[in-house]
This record gives sequence, structure tokens and C-alpha cells, in this order.
Amino acid sequence: MKTSTSQKLLAETLGTALLLAVVIGSGVMAERLSGGNVAIALLANTLATVGGLYILIEVFGPISGAHFNPAVSAVMAWRGELPAAALLPYIGAQLLGAMLGAWLAHAMFDMSILQFSTKLRGGRGQWIAEAVATFGLLLVILRAPSSRVAAMVAAYIGAAYWFTASTSFANPAAVFGRMLSDSFAGIAPSSAPGFVVAQLLGAAVAVGVNQLFSAADPQT
Repeated sequence: MKTSTSQKLLAETLGTALLLAVVIGSGVMAERLSGGNVAIALLANTLATVGGLYILIEVFGPISGAHFNPAVSAVMAWRGELPAAALLPYIGAQLLGAMLGAWLAHAMFDMSILQFSTKLRGGRGQWIAEAVATFGLLLVILRAPSSRVAAMVAAYIGAAYWFTASTSFANPAAVFGRMLSDSFAGIAPSSAPGFVVAQLLGAAVAVGVNQLFSAADPQT
């Protein structure tokens, strides 16, 4: 059965909302239970994100492609795998979902619904980390066998939480949602533009590297 545009946009909205609820909610829970041990809090946040991301990709992938990420949607539109006319609606759905996911996490933990993060994240190291995180994510998506995308993306993001200085946002929609949460997972609005620019640069480099690999592949 063919999936309608409205169904795809609903899937992107709901999927992104649930992803941000997982990321922010697990961050709040981890911070409350870790007794001030930041490493334990990050580990708990990582495990929840890996599990949630895998499930969400499996559930919503057949409907919308489970992008949940404007950088991913932009690359798919550039490759012709997403109609150009659908790009802006996809991004709008993802940003809406990210906002709703942050609000949902706040509601579940009896926090103020409307808030902005005060957690500054910036500097050359953080920006390089976001470029690397997004580069790796897009390269995994572009190169992974279709039957293993969900597991490989979730595993990569879990690893990138720990090997990148930024804890791997790798997603402009995630930046937007986390900007709206003054919690463990938040990012201050003033720090957001640098992260987004770095993410888009990382995605663009991934596209170029994938083209080099594809050109060298004798089967292509």
C-alpha cells in the first residue's frame, strides 16, 4: 500500500518527537539517579538513545524513511531519494517533532514545559566533533546494507556519544529540540548555530566521500 505524504510527515513528526523525548528524558533521569557522576549519567543517556533510535528507525523507516534529521533529508533530496518538494515539509515536521519531544520529556518529569537551555557548548573542538559525528552518521546511512541500517546507525551514534567532544548531536533537529530544554542534554541557543553549520559541513563531506567510494566500486 502506497504511503501518503501526510502519513510520511506524521511519521517524521512522531518519530522525531519520540527520539527527542528519549534523548532528553533519559538525560533527566540519568542526572537524577547518577548521584553527580557525569560518566554514569552519560552512559545511561547513551544506552537509552541507542535502544530508542534503533526501534524508531525500524518502526518508521518503512513509512517515511525515518530521517528524523534535516541533514539526512537534505542529502536524500540531493540524491533524488526524497522529492525536492518534500524537503521543506520534512524539515518542518522534524523541527515540530523535536519541539514536541522536548515538551513531552518535561511534562513526564514535572518540569516547566517552556524553557531554554543555558548549557553553553562551543569552540573549535566541539564544532569539529559535530562535523565528524554527522559525517560518520551520513556515511553509515549511505553505505550500510538496507537491512542493517537501523542497527548500524544506532551503534554508531552510541559510539559517537563517547568518542566525540560534543557527545554527537549530529542532527539540526536535535539541536533545536535540545535548545528548548535546560537539562542534562540541552544546548544554549547561542551555541546552536555553530553546531548546525558543523553538522551540515560534515554531511556534505560524507556525500563527497561516498561518491568517491561509489566511483571506485566496480559494481556501480
